[in-house]
Amino acid sequence: MLAFGPIDGAAGIAGTVVSSIASVAAPLAGTAATAIAIILFTMGVRLLISPLTWAQIRGQRRTAALAPRLRELQTKHKSDPAALQTEMMKLYREEGASPLGGCLPALLQIPFFTVMYRLFTTPQLAGEHNALLDERFFGTPLGAHANEGGLVLFVVLLVMLTVLAWWSSRRMALVQAATPVSPDAPPGQAQIMRFMRFLPYGTVLFAAIVPLAAVLYLVTTTTWTAVERLVLGADRHLLTPTAAPSSAAEPGRG
Repeated sequence: MLAFGPIDGAAGIAGTVVSSIASVAAPLAGTAATAIAIILFTMGVRLLISPLTWAQIRGQRRTAALAPRLRELQTKHKSDPAALQTEMMKLYREEGASPLGGCLPALLQIPFFTVMYRLFTTPQLAGEHNALLDERFFGTPLGAHANEGGLVLFVVLLVMLTVLAWWSSRRMALVQAATPVSPDAPPGQAQIMRFMRFLPYGTVLFAAIVPLAAVLYLVTTTTWTAVERLVLGADRHLLTPTAAPSSAAEPGRG
């Protein structure tokens, strides 16, 4: 339990914020106030870490824009993997890009999601009862699981997650098809990439076993991700790597 102390502390603070939002929303939302507060709180956190998301998308754009030149290098050095690796790294340095450009911002988001997961799934935080899970949404306790009631509500939310997972999986498949793979890639990389396309559906399976509060969080954050990528044109730039992104289209500018 000691290892979860800092996480529980942060989750406790987040719980206080959610409760405050629910108190403000109660006159209009009634018994759904806490559920609305979870959605608003999740959106607020996603807005707070949006600069990290934008940095991730910019890194992906820079890498995608180099795809044609990377393919040329692969053709030129297909019989010399060492030379290919050297030339690829040289190209990345010259263009200020990185094959891992989108990874660091994504990793920096993990603490936020860890705290939110803890808040929405744990009956006790720092030795105190998590009253947030006692509240109800359409008559179903936010701490309830799919097998404990509110089946129709869970089904509706799971269908929404399934649609979002299909969209994400399809996008991932298109991006992978447009991304060149190094000829000296380790064995099994193609199979791993195909497997990754099914990872979004893992969210649906996960949502089927967590409390309703966590499901609301998952639906909200997954929807935010889809809308954010559409608004920022992230996929359009990834799937058309020959077109350099204009400064006007860069997230966070203008």
